[in-house]
Amino acid sequence: MPGSGADAVPDASSTAHAQRSLTIVGAGLAGSLLAILLSRQGWNITVYERRGDPRVSGYESGRSINLALAERGRNALRQAGAHVEAAVMERAVMMRGRMVHLRDGAAPALQRYGRDDSEVIWSIHRRELNVTLLQLAEQAGAVVHFHRRLHTVDFDAQHARFIDDRDDTPHDIRFASLVGADGAGSALRAAMNRRQPLGERIEFLDHSYKELEIPPGAGGAFSIDPNALHIWPRGRFMCIALPNHEGTFTVTLFLPNKGDPGFNTVTTGEQAEALFAREFPDALPLIPDLRADWDAHPPGLLGTLYLERWHTDGKAVLIGDAAHAMVPFHGQGMNCAFEDCVALARHLDAASDLRGAYSAFEIERAPNAWAIQQMALENYTEMRDQVADPAFLLQRELELALQQRWPTRFVPHYTMVTFLHTPYAVALERTRIQRRILRNATQGLDSLQQVDWNALQAEVHAKLPMLEGAH
Repeated sequence: MPGSGADAVPDASSTAHAQRSLTIVGAGLAGSLLAILLSRQGWNITVYERRGDPRVSGYESGRSINLALAERGRNALRQAGAHVEAAVMERAVMMRGRMVHLRDGAAPALQRYGRDDSEVIWSIHRRELNVTLLQLAEQAGAVVHFHRRLHTVDFDAQHARFIDDRDDTPHDIRFASLVGADGAGSALRAAMNRRQPLGERIEFLDHSYKELEIPPGAGGAFSIDPNALHIWPRGRFMCIALPNHEGTFTVTLFLPNKGDPGFNTVTTGEQAEALFAREFPDALPLIPDLRADWDAHPPGLLGTLYLERWHTDGKAVLIGDAAHAMVPFHGQGMNCAFEDCVALARHLDAASDLRGAYSAFEIERAPNAWAIQQMALENYTEMRDQVADPAFLLQRELELALQQRWPTRFVPHYTMVTFLHTPYAVALERTRIQRRILRNATQGLDSLQQVDWNALQAEVHAKLPMLEGAH
């Protein structure tokens, strides 16, 4: 590849040192964390990112900038070093549960995620998290190149070309192996797919989203309770708000693509304001720039990416959204990607060759990624509709009561996914059993006083073995 820039990395076959070299495509959250983990293990890591440096050029707007950090994600950060977790948590805001805002104007009620403040999730701003991880990756020894868009890959010759979109300058490199951490629209995945089909399938949801903002109140204080994920469930659609440490909230409205309301009927800021006045009247006064924000950004798409294969021999492997993008309704996309990073680093450290490491990584993570993708889709129905349904609330009350009685056997779905390290596939299997138990036990009942506890005890012990890590 003539006309290259000076970004070359060692050839895989030239030296023993080069065999410990990897090139990461994408300097987002997963790419940055993986760079830290592998650099600490002694790997020579080079990262290429198509965007500019967020520490210099600012961050792209209009995409999801709020993330829910759960125990899985925190555990992955700890694997990269206690200082990594500490640096991230400095800017995280605790969320104890869902603060549900009903249409009738009643005072919003908190539905806790866990039993107490030891079982919470944390809201964190995407840009600030990315900047923190980037800085730590460079401190760990990784070399990061910005404005490098992957253009072509020759897997046999182990050459790749990146383009600087500022001036169309090509930058050619030799690589030992590539790791695709470049998101749902992964350029590396497209190159891998051209070489050998990966069995790619994308299923788009018939809903999309728009992001808005609640600014700080008087004196910079939060305008509403900062320690909750606020949710306005309305059946076919919903609005949520997550806190940022500087006193703002990122508001996300999810609407059908077609319908009333839908993104085909609510097309202007004026129409959006009317929708909020009708459906979210307590939220409207909190969003002074609603019209401008609505008109400034197009709706964001929501979809699930499925692949049959995540790697191309030892030449390339995909992680995070590049391998298994999911809808955001369980808040697990980042946490799952961070688990990918830890798993890949572990397999790279243990295997004697890259192909074996990538194969073992895929075997471990693919079933778990599929499971959380399904749970994320199911959670949308729960968030927009069931959190206000009396039958669901009674089942949730029973779920907590069963956990209190048999805490190592009946472990709530949200606890397994969010507060424990239970593999997603195991959590999905147990959740489906537990939901059947809850539905059957509460069918036709008005309160837990009518529950047959003896029958429940027998069923729980027969169908749910003790879960490792539960307490």
